[in-house]
Amino acid sequence: MKVPEKYYDEVFDFKGQWDLPSKCGLKIIKQEKQTFVIATELYQDNPGTSVTYAGYSLFRQICESKELSEKEVTYLECNPDTNSKLSFYDEEYFEVTFPEVNGESGRAVYRQLSPDETKALFA
Repeated sequence: MKVPEKYYDEVFDFKGQWDLPSKCGLKIIKQEKQTFVIATELYQDNPGTSVTYAGYSLFRQICESKELSEKEVTYLECNPDTNSKLSFYDEEYFEVTFPEVNGESGRAVYRQLSPDETKALFA
């Protein structure tokens, strides 16, 4: 179940839960008024924590590494299509909002992007 390289521009190494070495695919799309950071699950090519479980810690590590302002980035998680017969391996993109960015506490909010939103992202 290899993730096609079309989903990411680089493999990003990060510290997962309990500082476990972890990897994700990373793509940064800068548009006129918005910057999108897309973290992609790499499944078996990731020796550690998944993108979803890494959550805000991964987002913060990406922003620090790439010198991006957390408040000026739209963070997306991608579950790439791996051509599996199992439906939970279908391509999906989620916009994730972390309350920590605004100094609040609570759980991250996930919103699945529609097919049209996903197409517009890569247009």
